[in-house]
This record gives sequence, C-alpha cells and structure tokens, in this order.
Amino acid sequence: TTANELHIPVGRPIVMSLEASDVIHSFWVPKLHGKKDLIPGRTATIAFRADAPGLFRGQCAEFCGYQHAKMALLVIAESPQQYDQWLAASRSPAQQPTDASAQRGQQVFLQSTCAMCHAISGTPANGQHAPDLTHVASRQTLAAGTLRNEPAALAAWIADPQHFKPGANMPANGLSPDDLRALVAYLGTLR
Repeated sequence: TTANELHIPVGRPIVMSLEASDVIHSFWVPKLHGKKDLIPGRTATIAFRADAPGLFRGQCAEFCGYQHAKMALLVIAESPQQYDQWLAASRSPAQQPTDASAQRGQQVFLQSTCAMCHAISGTPANGQHAPDLTHVASRQTLAAGTLRNEPAALAAWIADPQHFKPGANMPANGLSPDDLRALVAYLGTLR
C-alpha cells in the first residue's frame, strides 16, 4: 500500500481493483489509459500497460469535493528488475532510527495522534485511516501531489495541512518546534 505513487513494471499488464469509500472518483492517468470511475459500494477494475520507463501524472477526473483539484498521483514505470527491487524494499518494515533526533521523533509520532491514523510497519502504529508512512521519505510528493517531499514542506504540512489543502482530513498539529523538527527528522529516515 502506497500513497501518491504507483510503481509498475514496464511491459507487464497491470490490472487494478478500484474502490471508493466516500464519493465518486475517477482514476485517470492520461498517457496510460482512459478514465475509470470509482463508485462507493462497488469494485471496478482497470487494465493498462506502460511500454517504456517513465513518470506519468494522474489525476482524479471526477469532481469529488472540496479537494478535487489536489488529488494527483504519479505512476512510475520502471524496468522489471527495478520494480522488483522497489517491491522488496517496500515490503520491508521501517528501519529503526539511529540518531537521537530521529529517535525522539519516533517517540513523538508514537505518543501523538499521528499513530491513530497512520501506520508505520515495524512499530506499534497501525492506523488505517490515512496513508501508510513506512517508506514516506522515498516518495516524491506529499498530500496527493500537492507538495514536494522535502523537510521544510513536510514540517509545514504537519503543522497546518489546511493551509495547503483546505478540507483535508488531517488536522493541524500543535507540536512544539523541537518536537516538530524531531518528527520530521524521523519521517526523513523512512525510506
């Protein structure tokens, strides 16, 4: 399970099951396939194939609410060998932090409301209502393509997600500056 990014092997047919839990969405990656609607209570499938390596931008193509315009994703088509390496790495649990700041950040994460919604494999955090953060530092973007995945942007997102995506489910976080820095340091180790 990933967020914001879908890795696929080049030259292999991909069949995806699509489900929506809230409203109608439409999965669309224009350079790979047509649009496919996701209707709550139903499972849809879509099949496609990337014939060459590349980065393909996708977008929800059905007006789905306040944040519709900020529902992007990246499809990363890579060689079968690179895909297999990515898949093996993505199935591994998060590495334990080794420096003091990241260790403190892990404590902040586990002792705050973050762990109620987010999961990090290899930790007690097993939230199911928000993106899995096990390998968040390996992603190119945050907040469904809204922000580049850089420490300053991550800190700003955690502190006030509504500034970037009004109506997003993630609430503002009232962490102290020191705790926020430690949390960003920890999340930055999750590759």
